[in-house]
Amino acid sequence: MLSYRHIYHAGNHADILKHLTVSQICRHLIKKETPFFYLDTHAGIGQYSLNSEQAQKNKEFHSGIARLLTEDNLPESIDALLDIVREMNPNDNLEYYPGSPKIVDYYVRQKDKLHLCELHPNDYPTLADLFPNKRKANVVKENGFTAVKAMLPPPQKRGFVLMDPPYEVKKDYQYVVQALEDGHKRFPQGTYAIWYPVLNRKQANDLIRDVKNTKIRNVLLLELCIRNTENERGMAGSGMIIVNPPWTLEKEAQEFLPVLSKLLAEDHEPSCQVTWITPE
Repeated sequence: MLSYRHIYHAGNHADILKHLTVSQICRHLIKKETPFFYLDTHAGIGQYSLNSEQAQKNKEFHSGIARLLTEDNLPESIDALLDIVREMNPNDNLEYYPGSPKIVDYYVRQKDKLHLCELHPNDYPTLADLFPNKRKANVVKENGFTAVKAMLPPPQKRGFVLMDPPYEVKKDYQYVVQALEDGHKRFPQGTYAIWYPVLNRKQANDLIRDVKNTKIRNVLLLELCIRNTENERGMAGSGMIIVNPPWTLEKEAQEFLPVLSKLLAEDHEPSCQVTWITPE
């Protein structure tokens, strides 16, 4: 089980993969002048204090984002993410880490629109305080899976949907696939990204199979495991399933994933993969 309160895991290896993917998708979207819409189904609190009691409990950021910040000669995609982190920490002390909403906020322009969903009663008001401008970001206390039906297709006609439920409830594995199908029917040209944990190989493979069985085309898989997936309990890695990815993302991931696998490894059996679940 993963703790629903994401702050316990902020800045770890799974965040790095997720936020690298989000960053690269946004970098691609802003290359065009036309506005885009962003929907985050499980937005959390938006940014995380790494000095908080929760983040300090396991200090997962020490073996994640903190490790990357000490490295030189990294791929451009990783540097782009680190630039965001550095901007949040101007004194060179790692005190804050961005959640997905803050990653996207770094790139959005005045004409773009965010719709951020968070159900947790403590996290929702924190997120709302972080994004007070309703013209820019609509922050709602609701189930993000239902928002996929309600908010798509967006008037902007270009969009990116991030779905990263906590998977505390096993039905989240079913809900996220159903939400993908619902969204794709309404907005087939949109980009969709599903984050998933690798708690064991079978569970991850079952989700990948279920996505493949939707018959949705143009689905790219990125996965990073920092240790053997079966030797011990807990999250060995994570993956991103991307529908309609930027055409550059496959090549970029082939560059940054081996680097992350080497730098973030916790044993002698890290692994990574870039593969197509279904081609275009």
